Amino acid sequence: MNISNIKLSGFLYLFALTCFNSAVSSPTLDSSYTSGIGNGWVKVDRWDSNNVNLTQESFPTDGRGDQTGQRVTFFNGDSTPHSAQFLLYYAPDWDTNTKATPVLLVHGANQDADIAWANPNEAGAYGCGRATCPSTGLMQELVDDDFKVFALSFAHKNGNGYFWSHQIADAVEVVKNETGASEVDVITWSKSAFNGRMYVSSVKEAWGVSYRGDVRRLIMLGGPNNGVDGSFRHGWTYTFTVFPACGGAINGPVANDKIICFGWWRSGNEWTYTSAYFPGASQMLKRWDSTYSLATLEQDWYTTYHGGWGVFTHSKGIDHYLSGSIVDTLRSAGTSSGVRVHNLCGDQADIALLHNEHTGPSDGVVFVDSCNDATGINNHGGSAVISVNHLELGWDTPGVSQIKTWLNAL
Repeated sequence: MNISNIKLSGFLYLFALTCFNSAVSSPTLDSSYTSGIGNGWVKVDRWDSNNVNLTQESFPTDGRGDQTGQRVTFFNGDSTPHSAQFLLYYAPDWDTNTKATPVLLVHGANQDADIAWANPNEAGAYGCGRATCPSTGLMQELVDDDFKVFALSFAHKNGNGYFWSHQIADAVEVVKNETGASEVDVITWSKSAFNGRMYVSSVKEAWGVSYRGDVRRLIMLGGPNNGVDGSFRHGWTYTFTVFPACGGAINGPVANDKIICFGWWRSGNEWTYTSAYFPGASQMLKRWDSTYSLATLEQDWYTTYHGGWGVFTHSKGIDHYLSGSIVDTLRSAGTSSGVRVHNLCGDQADIALLHNEHTGPSDGVVFVDSCNDATGINNHGGSAVISVNHLELGWDTPGVSQIKTWLNAL
């Protein structure tokens, strides 16, 4: 072997070693907070996943995706933190409650550990799916039921699903180390349900974490198990709520890249499914038009879904973005048979102030049939469909009761 080949072989070895180490390295503690914490938590730690592939993700320039409130403090004063970081929240009695398997709560898109699990009223009226919201949540309920409770909060509210899956694995590892438990029960909501399922199915990038055998139960609230296509079904209405030129401020992707607002054509590729602002969104896309008909009375319904110029909008169509979908990949991969998986679905399309998904039975966001889909779940612990909407699944009485029943089952 000549010198150049030796150098090349050495480089490839070091490159492979670096990638391997980045995939299996454990998270490290950056900082710990034990005072001035709101919403009932007793401790919050900031962790670094120690993986160079978890890069800085982009945030909308108008601040709609920024961290707010006490999360900014915990992210070291940074409202747009690096995606290698995550927060781990500790509930009261996390070290003294006696039930053996600790519980990790994982929020969905545009939420955080506080509003999802500890204080649904933190965002004020209508932030929880109803006109009035409670000031306590599932965290307090589980603590009172003698569980050791933790919660994960992500740096980016619409982050890459591979990033979220990796950090769910890291958070589970930390909880195991903190409690001495060998397994953790993981409760996920909406986008994180999809990403938590990625972890227990070992659907990952080359640098990612394969399933480590450390989840006892995975409970998925409103999970898009067979994908979603709502923003293409209701593009005109959804786009108005997002495009800033139209007065929109919702932090999520839309189907239309052009729309007429206030008499002028407005362009906004940055708000579509290829945007750097929403890297995890296209991963959950899937067509449902062969199951539920499109809303033919809504403006530009055909061109929004299939692509083209409508009267007031333009869209590339859902097929343009489906190359980013991993829905069928995830369903084909199959969950680990050692993980008991549950689907908790709502059937009330009545989220306050939002245009709910109404073209088929849904919780206002996800079709019941998608949430309830068990394809690829190899140890299915049962599903439940309850009379709540998507934003109520984690705190309303029917959801809390069902979650407790599953957690307390042998």
